[in-house]
Amino acid sequence: MVSTENKTPLNEREQSVLRHVVYNYIQTAVPVGSRYISKHFEDHLSPATIRNVMADLEERGMLSHPHTSAGRVPTDLGYRYYVDYLMEIKELTSRQREEIDQQLNGNIDPSEMLRESSRLLGKISRQLSVVTSPQMGSGVFEKAELIPLSGSKLLVVISVRSGLVRTIMLEVGAEIQRHTLDDISRILNERLNGRTLQEIRDTFSDRMKEFQDEKTGLIRLFIDSVDQLFIDVKDRERIHIAGAQNIIDQPEFISPKNFRSVVEMVENEDIIVHLLEKHDEFQKDFVITIGNENDEEKAKNYGIVTATYELEGVTGRVGVIGPKRMDYSKLVPLVDHVAKSIAKMLAG
Repeated sequence: MVSTENKTPLNEREQSVLRHVVYNYIQTAVPVGSRYISKHFEDHLSPATIRNVMADLEERGMLSHPHTSAGRVPTDLGYRYYVDYLMEIKELTSRQREEIDQQLNGNIDPSEMLRESSRLLGKISRQLSVVTSPQMGSGVFEKAELIPLSGSKLLVVISVRSGLVRTIMLEVGAEIQRHTLDDISRILNERLNGRTLQEIRDTFSDRMKEFQDEKTGLIRLFIDSVDQLFIDVKDRERIHIAGAQNIIDQPEFISPKNFRSVVEMVENEDIIVHLLEKHDEFQKDFVITIGNENDEEKAKNYGIVTATYELEGVTGRVGVIGPKRMDYSKLVPLVDHVAKSIAKMLAG
């Protein structure tokens, strides 16, 4: 993140001017002039005085001065100072809470619920919305069941303590007797119990090396298929994106170049997944990154707000992506409430 620490704190007047510039730019997307602020400033300062304060803020890197306008706009550092020290987080309206709670009810399939969460978040936020599926790798293994489907197919059902279940189809090549499958299931459950799927993936070969299985070759198949069994990075349902039209309609993205950047980001889910994974490192209830704080070059013109939902150690993320002038004070409680609602619904 852009650091606002180890710098001389802004005085009260500078903070107030910065707050006015950020707030009005969020609302209008138009550079904010000293005369406008003077009319709305609590202390009724003159435009000349406001201009001097703006010049000081510009010198400190918190405002910039577009060549085509006499007004100022916030920089990444200005937004960061606003978010960290000046922003007052607003509460959701009762109508928004009711809509979320009604739509995300426990009667729908978990995958459909995550898709609906993304759609609903995009609709309310008017931004690009993202919801990731639970990251099973952090879940604690509870049990494995091996179910024969045909002579050459085997269904592996892996349950974690959160109640989530992962199913994988394997080609075994030949029919395996049910009692043999039960014996292998018992061994798997004994040796893997209490470990996260990530730990199992990293140590599975060592944990199973003492088990001799020349007859069926099933343990060797499990070792060869460990990525598919315990962490499938190619899961098509890992991320749900909605609201692309919302962000395209923002004035920042009218130009063809910026419009293309939106399309490229939406079409490349790996970029979005990477951005959300970076947010995991902060270990906070919610995370805001702005502009150059985002590692991905294609995300330098965006702000991102995310929150984590958790269920017995299994986590996923909820987020919105939009222009840097997003109204963070409204988006933080929205993203947080959707994340908490998802956790509640998954818990049943």
